[in-house]
Amino acid sequence: MSRTPSEETHAAPAAGLPESLLEEIAEGAVDRELGRILPFEQVSRLDAAGFGALRVPREAGGLGLSIEDLIGEVIRLAQADSNIAHLYRGHFGFVESLRFQPEEIRRLWYGRVAEGATVGNASTEKGGNALGTLNTVLSRDAAGGWRLDGEKFYSTGTVFSDYTRVSAAEPDGSPGRRFAVVATDAPGVTVHDDWDGFGQRLTGTGTTVFEAVPVEPLAVLNRVAGTHEAVHEAAFFQLYLLAVQAGIARAALRDAVALVARRTRTFNTSGSGLPFRHDPLIQQIIGTMSAKTMVAEAVVREVARVHDRSLAAGLAAGTAEPGFGGELPVAVYEAELAVEKAQATVPAIVLEVTQELFQTVGASATARTKALDRHWRNAQTVATHNPIVFRARSIGDYEVNGALPEGLNAIGDAPGPAAGTHPAGSAAPATLPDRDAGEDSGAAR
Repeated sequence: MSRTPSEETHAAPAAGLPESLLEEIAEGAVDRELGRILPFEQVSRLDAAGFGALRVPREAGGLGLSIEDLIGEVIRLAQADSNIAHLYRGHFGFVESLRFQPEEIRRLWYGRVAEGATVGNASTEKGGNALGTLNTVLSRDAAGGWRLDGEKFYSTGTVFSDYTRVSAAEPDGSPGRRFAVVATDAPGVTVHDDWDGFGQRLTGTGTTVFEAVPVEPLAVLNRVAGTHEAVHEAAFFQLYLLAVQAGIARAALRDAVALVARRTRTFNTSGSGLPFRHDPLIQQIIGTMSAKTMVAEAVVREVARVHDRSLAAGLAAGTAEPGFGGELPVAVYEAELAVEKAQATVPAIVLEVTQELFQTVGASATARTKALDRHWRNAQTVATHNPIVFRARSIGDYEVNGALPEGLNAIGDAPGPAAGTHPAGSAAPATLPDRDAGEDSGAAR
């Protein structure tokens, strides 16, 4: 399958998700939240509408949307229900990784996704694994086939998906990892809905157990640290979370506007005696929320455009071709740098919007039946996926020292402090040419 920059960045956008479907999803969001009703029906309708195939190339039977177009659809869906938008994150990350896989793997999995199959996520282990290692393992059985054993937590979306992609240690115990894609109804797979977080309660995040699960040959995907695939996917996963955040801000603004528009009660301390919709102070709060929502979404969409450009630059340099051993173009790292800057700013803006909602109507907004607190809880939960301080530090290291970001590719128990060293299994970050020498790095600033 040939790859060209134009195919990645200039595919004609297909029609977006039907507005009627998004409205139906939004209408049931509060009831699902209050009753903790997992959105199986809504996910099924999105799958039938082709949502999961938006990033599958047209020549492989998909819709071929750019990353920017996909992120726009994710924001719209997150406005309707951020749980549902979030649970597709692992699926779209998997689809992104296929661009770097051998032809036979791309053909198989693009085909399945184009036909409506979805792929969940099972990468993170709850504890007991050292940083850079995994307790989940791939091994060979007596007949030479692959078998998967282990336990994952935070397996977002897996309970709704046909397959799940599982990170596993190398069979010989060497550093690094592979991925195994297994059917969620395969013998030996048990999915638990035991996520107990205070936000994003309906994403199907929880424990998945794998006991001697057979893995088909074309479902074992190699992953090499430091490759374009690793850099791109790490940045894409964070961009996706930011899109969910932007959608949450939209939803909070929408609900605030609706509450103010129909409110008839006021306070004697308002100074105006006007209905809330005409009170200049309340209008100011709504205006501030609207402005912050626009800024958050504009940043996320710009980062998506950077991702499209970075991906195209790498593919044009042959980074996805078998055996590529050259140095990655600096442009490849622009996506990670851009997403780190957005992570250091957008979550705080969105949290402000979700908090300001409660300044618009008073105590009645806290009624449990309105479930307005879900916007803040969901935004805070998404924001905690990766410590923002680490992102800000990485940006500072880049600005001062030219250190390219490592990306967030592993999580585990820290090895303990060791001055001047990096954790086992990780390498010191690459650096750009010394800027004081007058060389132009070409990286995003």
